[in-house]
Amino acid sequence: MAPTGKAGRYRGSVKEFPNFNASQDAEALYTAMKGFGSDKEAILDLITSRNNKQRIEISQAYKSLYGKDLIADLKRELTGKFERLIVGLMRPLAYFDAKEIKDALQGIGTDEKCLIEILASRTNQQIRNLVEAYRDAYERELEADVLGDTSGHFKKMLVVLLQGTREEDDVVSEDLVEQDAKDLLEAGDLKWGTDEAQFIYILGNRSKQHLRLVFDEYLKISGKPIEDSIRGELSGDIEKLMLAVVKCIRSTPEYFAERLYKAMKGLGTKDNTLIRIMVSRSEIDMLDIREVFRTKYEKSLHSMIKDDTSGEYKKALLKLCGGDDDAAGEFFPEAAQVAYRMWELSAVAKVELRGTVRPASDFNADGDGKVLRKAMKGLGTDEGAIIDVVTQRSNAQRQEILRTYKSHFGRDLMADLKSELSGSLAKLILGLMMTPAQFDAKQLKKAMEGIGTDENILIEILATRNNREIQAINEAYKAAYHKSLEDALSSDTSGHFKRILVSLALGNRDEGGEDLTRAHEDAKKLSDVSSGDSTSLETRFLSILCTRSYPHLRRVFQEFIKMTNHDVAHTIRKHMSGDVRDAFVAIVRSVKDKPAFFADKLYDSMKGIGTDERTLTRIMVSRSEIDLLNIRRVFKEMHEKSLHHMIDKDTSGDYCKALLAICGGDD
Repeated sequence: MAPTGKAGRYRGSVKEFPNFNASQDAEALYTAMKGFGSDKEAILDLITSRNNKQRIEISQAYKSLYGKDLIADLKRELTGKFERLIVGLMRPLAYFDAKEIKDALQGIGTDEKCLIEILASRTNQQIRNLVEAYRDAYERELEADVLGDTSGHFKKMLVVLLQGTREEDDVVSEDLVEQDAKDLLEAGDLKWGTDEAQFIYILGNRSKQHLRLVFDEYLKISGKPIEDSIRGELSGDIEKLMLAVVKCIRSTPEYFAERLYKAMKGLGTKDNTLIRIMVSRSEIDMLDIREVFRTKYEKSLHSMIKDDTSGEYKKALLKLCGGDDDAAGEFFPEAAQVAYRMWELSAVAKVELRGTVRPASDFNADGDGKVLRKAMKGLGTDEGAIIDVVTQRSNAQRQEILRTYKSHFGRDLMADLKSELSGSLAKLILGLMMTPAQFDAKQLKKAMEGIGTDENILIEILATRNNREIQAINEAYKAAYHKSLEDALSSDTSGHFKRILVSLALGNRDEGGEDLTRAHEDAKKLSDVSSGDSTSLETRFLSILCTRSYPHLRRVFQEFIKMTNHDVAHTIRKHMSGDVRDAFVAIVRSVKDKPAFFADKLYDSMKGIGTDERTLTRIMVSRSEIDLLNIRRVFKEMHEKSLHHMIDKDTSGDYCKALLAICGGDD
């Protein structure tokens, strides 16, 4: 029976081919592979437009007509990623999953990510079919192979999932929901050490409906999402598996949308992941995955596949995808509801912002001053001693060291550091020694001086600072450069972009909560892109995005999605360009999730060839006492590697040592 989703509708992208004739299709494939070379276009067109049941019938007809194995012939005629994709489509789903797991287990090392993805996302029936297919194909027991190749709590959870016995009753007991939430809290956050067995029992056995309510109750009694507790209490493969289970309980399409995005983001493509998901979900929930992908990443799955792959492989993937949600009229109405649910969840969770640099206990400004003086006196400089002191003190403590150093030695510590250090390390240490406002003022000044303006820096700072921070920057700028920040921005930028920056630089954003009636009106103004109103679209966006409070803007964005079926950033990108577009998108991203905005900028500063040390230094200095712990968590989640690891790989020497000290730990 074809899988169905919302209100019983089929949610796969590959549908049953009308007027199907297995023998005719078998002949067409034989002809496409006959003689010298093969007609790959004909092969991909035929196989991607038949559903799995029809492909199996074609295989049987091919064997009857030619006495040959179709999969063996396809393997011989095709190569590389295209061959893996086409052959994957020819197998029944259970046998496809069995082959993926067999490949993940055999050879040196285990592909834990593949095991996690398949076993965390499949239904009871799919798991039972997989176990049976594995036994049939390899004459081995899947559970025995998993036991032999994995260990610890990770192994125990995999074995629980392999039973395919998750409860399926939608009737939920409120008492049991409350008890399970309490048990999870006591097994993790309220316990010295972690009772992994309790997590395994509850997350591995309870029904999806029950667990969704448990997660809501957990948030209510603990003040944080279950995911945060898993990250804090578990580590390694068991952490990744539990997070995958939670994501699939919340929304399996969202889990796969995220996996697809990560498979194509950055340099290189994780083709095994891309193939596995596109094959396995094409007749289950590909339309739902596309919806979530379009909403969450503000681009269509179709466009990302198109940009990231090539040749027949690309054509086949796009056929499985089944449509471009960036095309006019293609965007799914249901995506509005997906986005709305995502917003509601984020609005409930109260995230505590935390920095990595805290005030040192037993702080002694005079003692620190002497250590720094000794490190710079005589021949050579002890950079290690300087790094140890400067990176392990709060900004307020560093200001005290500056004053004490002058009183004790009659010297300017900043001048001494400048003369003794050089390059990226000097910029980092000197940045840490300034007040946050002085540092931001200097970054803005450097962005505007010389030939050309670095608009990205102006946007990053002014779009992400709160009123108090902006006002302090204004004072610091005036004190240091004897000119108002507003005058500097006005003389260095122009048009709507200048007006946006000047508005932000006033530091006059509302600071109240949300006003639902006004939010609805604001969303209506933003959504009216075809209005003949003389007030330009940019002016309307400026008057709302640059002045309303963050809580209010979050509500505006929710209302906007309900009205238009689009995220507000999508509308900005579609109807605006250049610096104006970039500034408005930065404001939207800052309002939605500031740590994610900075995590992306840090990743971009280090990915690929070369490192943008200016951006790396600026963010590490400016966020170290505000939300760098949150940025670290989001960085790991978004990019599947820790910020610490990426800094360690991408920088070197004392600069690397200082950055890692500020980073504060490896996630």
